[in-house]
Amino acid sequence: MSDTSRSESNSTFPTPKPPSRRGVRIAGVIALVVIVVVVILGLATRVFEAKHLKTWTDEQNVPTVNVAAPEQKGAGAPLQLPGRIEAYTQAPMYARTGGYLKSWKVDIGGKVKAGQLLAEIETPDLDQQLLQAKADLASAQANESLAATTAKRWQAMLASDSVAKQEVDEKTGDYTAKRALANAAKANVDRIEATKGYARIVAPFDGVVTARNTDVGALINEGSSGGGQPLFVVSDVSKLRVYVQVPQAFVPSIPAGATAQLTVPEYPGRTFTAKVDASAQAVNASSGSTLLQLSVDNADGKLMPGSFTNVQFKLDANAAGLRVPASALIFNASGLHLATVGSDNKVTFKTVTIQHDYGKTVEIGSGISANDRVIDSPPDGLVDGDQVKIAQPQAKDKPDAKA
Repeated sequence: MSDTSRSESNSTFPTPKPPSRRGVRIAGVIALVVIVVVVILGLATRVFEAKHLKTWTDEQNVPTVNVAAPEQKGAGAPLQLPGRIEAYTQAPMYARTGGYLKSWKVDIGGKVKAGQLLAEIETPDLDQQLLQAKADLASAQANESLAATTAKRWQAMLASDSVAKQEVDEKTGDYTAKRALANAAKANVDRIEATKGYARIVAPFDGVVTARNTDVGALINEGSSGGGQPLFVVSDVSKLRVYVQVPQAFVPSIPAGATAQLTVPEYPGRTFTAKVDASAQAVNASSGSTLLQLSVDNADGKLMPGSFTNVQFKLDANAAGLRVPASALIFNASGLHLATVGSDNKVTFKTVTIQHDYGKTVEIGSGISANDRVIDSPPDGLVDGDQVKIAQPQAKDKPDAKA
């Protein structure tokens, strides 16, 4: 290529100018500003997030509690307790003599009158003893008669001085001894005959046979010392007794003569009226309750002895008493307390006393007012002065709108 061509080619592309120092400084300043702004925004974001996290953590540390307002109930608060129904009079019939059951006349559920025959016992051993006792009596009476005749004869001979007075005294003493032996033999016969009379088992009073634990041919042992079952059980069920264990706190509210309503599972919806007859006047140390005895008329025979019943007493509740959930109670070494929430949402522990215990709720005798907000089921670790947050009541689900 010629020199002329090269010069023409160089004139086609101009040579670029180098950047000025002023432009470089401006670009650096702009980049620095951008970096500073990014750093400031990042720091501000982290500070905001840290503050938000601290606020959230503080909120989580404040326990949320449910509160309940004390409720005031009127008089006539019911007290329901389990009870046991027993026959007004009940007699287990044991044998007073041994032998074999000859026959029985009345089965379970049978109504009987006083003196009615229930069963007879064969007593072969006792019969033989009676025969021997009667023979001994006859012998003793014969000896007595002979001794009496002899004594009279010797008394007559003494009048004529035919015998010595010593011999007469001996004959008279012999007669006295023989007479005593005859009396003893007679008493033995009477005893065996009386025992023989127990071979007839009779009802002691009007009632119902509620148990029969024997049958024909069974071996019968004398008495109840062996711990065996009675042959029969006769119960008077025209009137029944009801036994209830009443907690100590309620006993003063249930005086003698008070009425109660009984319900039994076999007659749902039906109640029976009972009356308090007596109190044990003692507290069972293991259960903290007192035994009350009630009576209920059972002329229609609907109630059965031995069954369980629900007994409802109508108590005269304290007019100023306030009821709170039983789950709100706090038991600790210093006594019984309720945790309340003040207007500043701080916890205050109040010492209380229980007037009545109704199971799910308790009636407070003293310690709180109707305006207190009581914490229900207080969380563990809650102390006096703690800040709490009150849970909002859950809104009920609304029904779906119809299309």
